[in-house]
Amino acid sequence: MQGVLTGFAVIAVVIGVGYVIGRRGYLGSNGREVLTKLAFHVASPALLFTTLAQTDLSVIFSSRLLVTALSTAAAAGVFVAVGVVRRWGVGRTTIGALCSSYVNSGNLGIPIAVYVLGDASLVAPVLLFQLIGVTPIALTVLDLSGEGEKGPLWRRLLTPLRNPIAVGSLAGVAVSAAGLKVPAPVLDPLTLIGGMSVPAVLLAFGISLCGSTMPGRGPDRHPVLLSVALKSVGQPAAAWALAAGVFGLRGAPLLDVVVTSALPAAQNLFTYASSYGVGERLARDSILVSTVLSVPVLVVVAALLG
Repeated sequence: MQGVLTGFAVIAVVIGVGYVIGRRGYLGSNGREVLTKLAFHVASPALLFTTLAQTDLSVIFSSRLLVTALSTAAAAGVFVAVGVVRRWGVGRTTIGALCSSYVNSGNLGIPIAVYVLGDASLVAPVLLFQLIGVTPIALTVLDLSGEGEKGPLWRRLLTPLRNPIAVGSLAGVAVSAAGLKVPAPVLDPLTLIGGMSVPAVLLAFGISLCGSTMPGRGPDRHPVLLSVALKSVGQPAAAWALAAGVFGLRGAPLLDVVVTSALPAAQNLFTYASSYGVGERLARDSILVSTVLSVPVLVVVAALLG
């Protein structure tokens, strides 16, 4: 349980610092926007490139990844179906679907993989799947639902190549697939810049909590409750059913896929929502509540399957 508690403690402290910064006004009225843009356009692409460029892509081909992909699709699909029926809009529904299925595999998943599962590499398939598959698709939908939808067809088809997150991810995959080694004079500065990504996201998230109301209220109440229920209960339950019932996983492999599916919604989803100006409160509240609920969920999962 040390990994669970350590991971959440680190996140809570940095978010708390961001809240204090916001309350004190140390970064001015545009502090959150600056941090969000820094993370989205500069730091996160650098982090994704350096991570994927040094990763063995063969880890993505496994039954565990297939379980992750299917459980992700199931949770997101339920939210999309409800969003279409309730007419929540394309952008809002996309953010809600991400909050229902996109796990915090980076700054929280890695320490939990080390302390609970005993191997940090076990979170790599989830990270790669989300970066290579889910993120480009979701951001393309967000692009096409806004200004990109008004442009010519060729411009819309090239949407993923104009997104800094997608470009950083795809460039890292290309380098890794080609077996290239990035020279230190290039890799080291990018690594240093990428190190700002997670702190910037968490600080911006903390600043956003200043003056906010209790989560789960207002016009986003139902989308928030649905996304939290899917993320905290629906996705790990789907992962368990698929892993045990369909793929016959037992023991450590079963624990691995259920634990990673039970991770809360990732903080960078708030960055995406802020960058596109859609579903910001939905993302903020969903991340906050799912993060709080994931503590008892992960403890129960580890106790039952560990």
